[in-house]
Amino acid sequence: MIDTHSHINFEEYRENFDDFISELKKSDIEKVIIPGVEPLTFNEIIELCEKYDMLYGAIGIHPSEFNTYNSDSENEIKKLLSHKKVVGIGEIGLDYHYGIDSKEEQKDILIKQLEIAQEFQCPVIIHDREAHDDCFNIIKEFNLKDVIFHCFSGDVNFAKKCIDNGFYIAIGGVVTFKNAKELKEAAKYVPLERLLLETDAPYLAPVPYRGKINSPLYLKYIAQEIALLKDIDTETVKKYTTDNAKKVFKL
Repeated sequence: MIDTHSHINFEEYRENFDDFISELKKSDIEKVIIPGVEPLTFNEIIELCEKYDMLYGAIGIHPSEFNTYNSDSENEIKKLLSHKKVVGIGEIGLDYHYGIDSKEEQKDILIKQLEIAQEFQCPVIIHDREAHDDCFNIIKEFNLKDVIFHCFSGDVNFAKKCIDNGFYIAIGGVVTFKNAKELKEAAKYVPLERLLLETDAPYLAPVPYRGKINSPLYLKYIAQEIALLKDIDTETVKKYTTDNAKKVFKL
């Protein structure tokens, strides 16, 4: 399997990182994509990806870090997109849960980073929290082939809009929560051809590890839940999502 969104560059994983990677290699995790959040994370992501074959990176500025976007960080993003282990721009998007007062600033840096993605024709990993309509309406104005809605939190209707526009839906550990009824319905709806798996580690660990530090090792529980919801076997979910990740990120 491929974990398409995992912040394993964060401090929660720094102790005994070699052992952690060894454990991943012994599991059914084939590759892990580490998304950027703000410029200070870019170099550490690159260093990890250069050291470990199974790790890949994305470079981008998270909406909550909008004030770190400037001409220098923009040039850094453009430069790093040529790195052989960088597979796209992300995570970028809108977050109205905590950032309702910075909507316009968030939109501005989202648009600027989408322009870069359009220029380089690379995949984009979208962070969309309580901002579905604005995110969708901005993105659809760009001629982007590969758009991934990371940690999807919309309902079936929003999933349909995304699928109809050729976007990918990445589902994380929340789908295993009992009260995640809308996400469960969306997961049932999304065609296997448009589905990706992620953990968003260290956040949102799936049941039975809910409330603990998340890990790519727990990706199997997400695959199992989606298989249960779709009434298919887990291996089918693993195969499709792995093939999709390889296709969209050119792995």
